[in-house]
Amino acid sequence: MPYQLFSLAKIPVMTTRFLNRDLSWLSFNGRVLDEAGRLAVPLAERIRFLSIFSSNLDEFYRVRMPALMLLHQVKPADSEQYRQLLAQSGMIIQQQQEQFGSILTTQLIPALRQNNIHLLYNEAVPDFIAPGIKEYFQSEVMAFLQIVPLSAENESFFLKSNALYQAVILQNEHGQEKIFLVTIPSDKIPRFYTVLHNGIQYIVFLEDIVKMYLHLLFPENSIEGAYNIKITRDAELELADEYEGDIAEKIERQLSKRDDGNATRFLYEPGITLRQLAWLMDALKLANANAVQGGHYHNLKDLGSIPVKRDELNYPAQPPLPLAFARQDTLFKTMQEKDLLIHTPYQSYNTILRFFNEAAVDRQVEEIYITLYRVAGDSRIVNALITAAGNGKKVTVFIELKARFDEANNIRWSKHMKAAGITIINSIPALKVHAKVALVKRKQHNRMQYFGLLSTGNLNETTARFYTDHILLTSRAEIVSELELLFIFLTFRRKPNHAAEITFRHLLVGQFNLQQQFLQLIDTEIKNAAEGKPAGIIIKMNNLEEMVMINKLYDASRAGVSVQLIVRGICCLEAAVAGMSDNIAVTRIVDRNLEHGRIFIFKNGGEEKIYLGSADWMNRNMYRRIEVCFPVYDEISREEVLHLMSLHLKDNVQAVMVTGKLDNQPVQNNEPPLRSQTVIYTFLNKKQPY
Repeated sequence: MPYQLFSLAKIPVMTTRFLNRDLSWLSFNGRVLDEAGRLAVPLAERIRFLSIFSSNLDEFYRVRMPALMLLHQVKPADSEQYRQLLAQSGMIIQQQQEQFGSILTTQLIPALRQNNIHLLYNEAVPDFIAPGIKEYFQSEVMAFLQIVPLSAENESFFLKSNALYQAVILQNEHGQEKIFLVTIPSDKIPRFYTVLHNGIQYIVFLEDIVKMYLHLLFPENSIEGAYNIKITRDAELELADEYEGDIAEKIERQLSKRDDGNATRFLYEPGITLRQLAWLMDALKLANANAVQGGHYHNLKDLGSIPVKRDELNYPAQPPLPLAFARQDTLFKTMQEKDLLIHTPYQSYNTILRFFNEAAVDRQVEEIYITLYRVAGDSRIVNALITAAGNGKKVTVFIELKARFDEANNIRWSKHMKAAGITIINSIPALKVHAKVALVKRKQHNRMQYFGLLSTGNLNETTARFYTDHILLTSRAEIVSELELLFIFLTFRRKPNHAAEITFRHLLVGQFNLQQQFLQLIDTEIKNAAEGKPAGIIIKMNNLEEMVMINKLYDASRAGVSVQLIVRGICCLEAAVAGMSDNIAVTRIVDRNLEHGRIFIFKNGGEEKIYLGSADWMNRNMYRRIEVCFPVYDEISREEVLHLMSLHLKDNVQAVMVTGKLDNQPVQNNEPPLRSQTVIYTFLNKKQPY
C-alpha cells in the first residue's frame, strides 16, 4: 500500500484555494519512495528509486529549505506561518527518512542476500575478504585521503556541500580528546567496493573501508569513535538580474562559491555524544544549520551505482524503437513531405541526432540555430554543431548559462563551441531561455528552405534515455517562420520591451503571448460549455503552481468544463472541492521513465487544439523564462497524441490521485489493470513507417 504520512488539508499555513508548493513537492518525493517499497518493482529498480528519493531530498535542502528559512526571517508578519511550514516540512522529511531506512534494511538488503548479493550495511567485514580490501585501501584509497585536525581556531578547512567526511575522535596517552576530519573520496573512486567469493557478491561502502584502517592513519592515538557526517548548503547563485561584462565569467566566479553557501542541514551518524556533537558543530561554524541524526550512511543517492546488473533484477528490456521510413530519403526530404513526431524514450533519439548530423555535412545547409538548456556531458549534438562550423556553415547557439546545477557544464561547452567558430549567445539579463528549439536553413534551387525542431525536453541524448518527451520535426512555413523570428529576437540578448513586440500566431512564446493564449483557450472552453458545445481540458505537465492559471482552471470547473490534469510533481491546485473544483481531477504517474513531456489539449467545440511544449505552469515559466509551446497540426500526429493521453488517463497501476487532502491514493476505476508506459511502448512498436 502507498505510504501515507500527512494530510495537506490539515496544515494551517494553507489557504482553501492554493496548496503549498513545498509540501506538494514532498508529497511527490513520497510517491517516489512508495515505488521503492513496492514488491512488484524489480529489486534493482527499487534501489534506484531510493537513490532518486535521496537525490531529490538533497536538492530540496539545497534549494527550497534556504528559501523557507529566509522567509521565516525577513517576513515578520508571516513569521509564525513560515515557522509552522518549516516544522511541518521537517516532520514529513523525518517520517519519509524513517520509511527509507525501513525499506532499505528490512526489505531490500534481505532481498539482495536472497539473490547472493551481500551489501554490508553497518556490519563487520568478513575476514575472508579483508586482505583484498586492505590492499585496495593501501594502493587506491589512501591516495585521495585528506586528514585535517579540527579546532575552533582552524579556519583553513571548509566542508563542501554534500561531500562525505568522517569525524574521528582520538584520545592521546594523557586522556585528551582531539577530533580529525577525514575525507571520503567518493567523487574520485567508486563508492562501493565489490568482490565475488564462493558465488556471493560482497559490496562494501567506501567509508567502511576507511573506518577499518583508521589505525593506519593514526598509529599513535587511541581511536574512540568515527562518525560519518555531511553538510548540505544553500545552492542558489547570487546573480543580479542585470549585470555588465561577461556573464560566463561572473557565473564561474559564483560557482566557485557554491560550496561555501550557508549550511542548511548537518547530517551525522548515530552514536556521537552530545558534547562531541556540540564541539564539532562549533568548530565547523554550524550554529544555524539544521542538525539531523541520520543513518550510518549519507549520500544514499549513490545507491543507484550499486553494481547490480543482472537482467532478472531490472525492468524487462525496452530498447528504443527505431523510427522507420518508407523510403531511404534524407531526413530533410522526408520533412518536406510530412511532420515527424518522436516520443522518447520509447522511440530512438537517433532521428534527432540524424537531424543535426545531416545538417552538419549537407553542402546545401547554410545556417543552423539552436537553444541549449542542459547539455549532455559528451554531447553528440554539440559535436555535430562544431563539425558544421568546421564545414563552413553559420552556426548560432543560444546557451543558457544559468541552468541550475548545469552551469559549469554549459560554460565548458560554450567555450569549446566558441573556439570552433560558433556564434555563442549567452543568457539574457533577468530571464532564462528554457525553450528547446532548433532551426536549419537550407538552400536548394536558389530558394531557402527552413526546417524546425521543437521539443518538450532538453536536447540531451543522455536524459532522452529515460525522460518521456515529444519532439516535432517540421518544415511547415507557419511554424518555421515564427521560429526564425524568435531566433532573431534572441540575438539581441534582452527582455522584450512589450508583449506585442513580435506577433506569434502559431507558437506560444513565453514573455510574448504564452500566458495570454492559454487563458484565452480556457475562456473558449468556458464559453463553449455555456453554449452547450463540446468543452473539456486535458493537460499533462510537471508542475502546476501559477495562481492566475489555477484560478482560470477553477473558473472553468465552475462553468461545468471537465478538467483532467496529470501533474507529476508540484500541484498547488486543490481538486474536487465543492463549488470550486468539482469538475477537476488530478493524477500523478511515477514509473520506470520520468514523465516530462508537457501536453495541452482543448476540446474547442469538437475540433481539438493540441499543443506540446517546454512550459510548466509555474511563476518562473510564465514570468521569468522564454518558453515555446507549439501546435500539432498533422492529423496522424494529433491522433497519436490524443491516444497517448487517453492511455495516461486510464492508468490504474502507476497513477495515483493528487487531491491536496491525502495524496498518492491509488486510482480505482474498476477497469482491467492498465500501465500506461508499458501500453504506449507496445502501441508505438506497431506504428507504421513514415
